[in-house]
Amino acid sequence: MAEKNERKITFETDVEDLALKYPKSVHFLTANNVRCIRCGEPLWCSVGELFEMDHVENPEKLLSELNDFIDENYSE
Repeated sequence: MAEKNERKITFETDVEDLALKYPKSVHFLTANNVRCIRCGEPLWCSVGELFEMDHVENPEKLLSELNDFIDENYSE
């Protein structure tokens, strides 16, 4: 598992890279009212830009929860 200071996903991570490497993350984000797939394609922006577009109230918390979700669902 990655340490908190070595998180897999950052605000600079491309949404397309996130969706390709961790496809289950799409469902996690959708369950948290963040749509990262539109018209069948991942959005071409960063995670930070996506959170801003979808007006995420606490982006740091959601990013931490996303990384926890990835840690729990993808072992390396």
